[in-house]
Amino acid sequence: APELAKTAYRLKKITNLPILFGEIVHTIIESVIKNYQATGYIPNEATLVEHLRNELNRAFIDSTRNKEAWYERPKHYKMLHEIYYNGKLEEEDIQKIKDRISVCIHNFLNSKSFKDLTAKKEMQVLQSEEFRTMELLGVKVYVVIDFLYKDVKEDKWIIVDWKTGKETLEDRYQLALYALYLKNQFQVPLEKIEIRNEYLLTGNCQEYRLTETDLKHVVERMKLSLLEMGKYVVDEEINEPVDLAYFAKTEHTNRCNRCNYKELCEMND
Repeated sequence: APELAKTAYRLKKITNLPILFGEIVHTIIESVIKNYQATGYIPNEATLVEHLRNELNRAFIDSTRNKEAWYERPKHYKMLHEIYYNGKLEEEDIQKIKDRISVCIHNFLNSKSFKDLTAKKEMQVLQSEEFRTMELLGVKVYVVIDFLYKDVKEDKWIIVDWKTGKETLEDRYQLALYALYLKNQFQVPLEKIEIRNEYLLTGNCQEYRLTETDLKHVVERMKLSLLEMGKYVVDEEINEPVDLAYFAKTEHTNRCNRCNYKELCEMND
């Protein structure tokens, strides 16, 4: 069991290329914003593009040359899902990421939210990429908000989520949960909260104002999700799962290609 737990932890640290790309972009954005707040300096686009490329190259080197080091210290090295399971990155996937590098950096620097921060003096930044928690239906829920600031002049709070992928219907619901957190934890009236998706692939900015009905819908979705997860737990206090036999094999086997835990699945076949 201890060795199985170690293996599961290592596999958890595997990341596929698009997700890793998004994580690095988010880290760069957080760094740029914090640095701007402290110094007023904004790195130029070429510098940020180069940094993003270097981080991706480092992940590739870790995955191909430092596998043993990652195996021993997975927290300190990167491992790409595609290389771990397939031994290589497909040229098509590499080109897709290459095409996104300059586009995402350019669109971030020219995004409405970043322009707000740099062009207006009445902005109060509250948090960026920090874990926050709230209790929902008796469960501690972790909330990670990319960027949250208050427009003092307009007296409104803006919740921003930077997206490096395509637009989906779920994006609004994710932000609605963040709005619920802001309303409950800071007693901010809902009419003073604006949620915003910044899509870095297209440069598109989607803004929403929510209603109490929207928040009730989010709570209901969370409730259903918690009830479903609860079916697979014997003891919530120690997070003990039911027997493996209760976990049905997925019918959507195409998803297995993106699963980090294929190795464990094969071990138990």
